[in-house]
Amino acid sequence: MTLNLKNLTIESAHAMLVNKEITVRDLVFAYLDNAEKQNTDIFAFIEFFDKHSDFEKRISDAQNMIDSGNSHLLTGIPYGIKDNILSQGHIASAGSHMLENYTASYNATVIEKLNTVGAICIGRTNMDDAAMGSSTESSYYGPTKNPFDTSRVPGGSSGGSAAAVAADMCLFALGTDTGGSVRQPAAFCGVVGMYPTYGSVSRYGAIAMGSSLDQVGPFAKNIRDEQIVYEAIAGYDEMDSTSISESKRAELRTEPIKKVIGIPRKLLEMDGIAREVKKNFEESLEQLKKVGYEIRDIELPNVHLALAAYYIIVPAEVSSNLARYDGIKYGYSDREGNLLDSYLKTRHVGFGVEPRRRILLGTYVLSAGYYDAFYNKATKVREVIKRDFKKVFDSGVDVILTPTAPTTAFKFGEKADPLSMYLADIFTINANLTHMPAISIPSGIDSNGLPFGIQFIADQCREDILFTIGADFAK
Repeated sequence: MTLNLKNLTIESAHAMLVNKEITVRDLVFAYLDNAEKQNTDIFAFIEFFDKHSDFEKRISDAQNMIDSGNSHLLTGIPYGIKDNILSQGHIASAGSHMLENYTASYNATVIEKLNTVGAICIGRTNMDDAAMGSSTESSYYGPTKNPFDTSRVPGGSSGGSAAAVAADMCLFALGTDTGGSVRQPAAFCGVVGMYPTYGSVSRYGAIAMGSSLDQVGPFAKNIRDEQIVYEAIAGYDEMDSTSISESKRAELRTEPIKKVIGIPRKLLEMDGIAREVKKNFEESLEQLKKVGYEIRDIELPNVHLALAAYYIIVPAEVSSNLARYDGIKYGYSDREGNLLDSYLKTRHVGFGVEPRRRILLGTYVLSAGYYDAFYNKATKVREVIKRDFKKVFDSGVDVILTPTAPTTAFKFGEKADPLSMYLADIFTINANLTHMPAISIPSGIDSNGLPFGIQFIADQCREDILFTIGADFAK
């Protein structure tokens, strides 16, 4: 049976499985065959899992769940995982030479949850080296290409996951988001991508970059699929010290939706935002008005400081997290010369340019004499920004709306200097700094045939609002 993968969703695939129109094997290998054919051009996947010993067993177990009537909506659904999420027995290299041959000894909590419901992971997706980048150009294995235009980037650092879903290589995928690394590639590739509330999805088993910012987030073709995946992976985890309890989440979800959307006009006046992006944003506002939403201008007086604060906090946390990769414990190692030479050679060869740049910056801002001047000040600015956002939500606003990115997908090499690449994060970093959930939804196509994305940010633990408003917007 030939499946129309382009129009298939998680719910429609589940219905076909339950009604015996297809088997789990039919579904999985339809996606796997399509993925293998397209991967030569797009390179969304670093590795496929079909040759591993447990692959057929997972398919058989999922089929048994369906046949016995004990299936979940994700049972038998094929998906991909970003290369920094641990799946036991599989390599997890974080797109880096440093961990090129590292095999995970346990499952990340999100993988355990998906295994429990019978979802089928078909492979690991490409990403920027150690999750550092906004284009997937820095991957040790080579760049992923945008399915809409292979001369352009898919975004990053979770570019492989976004491209895989956009090109119908899997029905959903997982990524990680530290400053927009799920939402920006989702926008560039025309799919839905989400940064959940910090602590709502376990980080246990996700290779750390910026520990106070990282979250695992899903990619999907539409809002409903995104909600299904989020609900499957969310929840309290005692293995993650930052995990939010179920009671706390319930406490934060008491306010009803008021159908009010806040617009930070001053943020939209910053330099570097493409004219077509602004036009699409205004058209999106009109669309929301038509479905009954009130549009209200809001003030975020300190939001212009967010990018500077973010690019102090992130390198500092990177410097700390990547210190463990020293060539002694695990990962790539150059044992030539004395101990100091071994450290230096290992880290110079094991990491690419962008990780080395951030390690140097982070070590500098954490060093004696500079900690208070840079890192300590940045964390104080972060708290001020968080209060600004909280004040807006306490005033009766449901979500804050912005474009996801200041441009659509750019060409390879177009943002070669680091500053221009960092400026691409101006709309996404605020959710990470404030620990508030945000979602990117496709909002049209530009004159080059490239997708626009629009971003909704809600108060902590109000993913329900994002899904409701997102569904209304997509009607």
